[in-house]
Amino acid sequence: MDSRSHTHVTAALRLCLHALLTGLLALAAVRAVGGDAPHAGAVVALTLVTAVVYGAGALASSPLAAGAGARAGTGARATSVQQGALTPSVRPGTRAAALWLAGLCALWLALLVLSADALWVAFPLYFLQLHLLPTRWGIPAVAVTAAAAITSFVVHRQEIAPGAFIGPLLGAAVAVATVLGYDALFRESERRRELIVELVATRAELAEAERTAGTLAERERLAREIHDTLAQGLSSIQLLLRAAERTLPDQAPATAHVRAAREAAQANLAEARSFVRALTPPDLEHGSLAAALERLCARTTAPGLTVRFAVSGTPVELPTPYEVALLRTAQSALANTVRHAGAGRAEITLSFMDTSVALDVVDDGRGFDPSGAPVDERGDGGFGLPAMRSRAATLGGTLSVESAPGQGTALAVTLPVTVPAQDGERAA
Repeated sequence: MDSRSHTHVTAALRLCLHALLTGLLALAAVRAVGGDAPHAGAVVALTLVTAVVYGAGALASSPLAAGAGARAGTGARATSVQQGALTPSVRPGTRAAALWLAGLCALWLALLVLSADALWVAFPLYFLQLHLLPTRWGIPAVAVTAAAAITSFVVHRQEIAPGAFIGPLLGAAVAVATVLGYDALFRESERRRELIVELVATRAELAEAERTAGTLAERERLAREIHDTLAQGLSSIQLLLRAAERTLPDQAPATAHVRAAREAAQANLAEARSFVRALTPPDLEHGSLAAALERLCARTTAPGLTVRFAVSGTPVELPTPYEVALLRTAQSALANTVRHAGAGRAEITLSFMDTSVALDVVDDGRGFDPSGAPVDERGDGGFGLPAMRSRAATLGGTLSVESAPGQGTALAVTLPVTVPAQDGERAA
């Protein structure tokens, strides 16, 4: 139920309540005049006063039941229409509403003393009391109103009949069930509306995440291709030209051309590497791999989970594909920990050794059986252990996983590191 349909329904209910109370007051007046009742004039006067008081309160109130689920303490559902500049609005749960309802009930009780036909006005009063008063006061007020109607019937008719009790009590029960049922339906519709809004927002976020993931994947592919082809080729050309330049005599005619070719290769290699850096993941654009991993740990959150990061050894500059592979492995491993491990503690350690670099991700979660889950072992839906293992193998490294049900998980990626080339050239 959207807000528009809710407004239409409550407007119809409000009009029906107005018509019911007005009709019952008119019935009491007509029967008093037509039946030559002893206090016909007083009954007519009281019905008119009651109608005027009710009309004034109706004009000063917001749509009745416009938020049956928002009675006193559950939300705002009434907007005010002032009766003069200094008159407070009649809203559910307010003092003005309580005073107006008390005056209306007092007039009804006076009318009830004069005419037995006034007991039927109790039925619209039930709905008013349940609407304007908190539940803890509305239901007792309905019970008192029903008791007054029954007492009036017994006093005026001088007899005790089952209908005298069944009618008012049944009406009170129907009113309570209707209002509370509408209240429950309204709350449920609000929950459904909020859920739909959340689902729409989540769908948009997922679509954006998929586009971002596709863009990042393509950037990584291009960076890897440029590094593995153009950059490596230019680096080899530069080294060969450097060696040729050293073997040529200083006064040889070809020396100047070889030197110019080497410098051109060096300049183009720098350009290629700048392209690779521009295409690397955003986390690696501003800082080192260690800084990116530390930020990853800081922003990884889950109920009861603490993530820590540590660096072991002396950090060295790594090739871009190494940094991307280690960062993506850490992201995927932490995502699995958050989604499936139920861990209270996770640790990422980046270790720099003489001939290799290693990334260890350890958690104390529920663990799993690596041999029993050949594809997407921990169900991350896209970048499971096979993908991590393939990325490590592409760079000549290895991936090892140690885990067992109830004993946590330890994942380690090891990549070989060779001595940097002369003049700052990094090895592939």
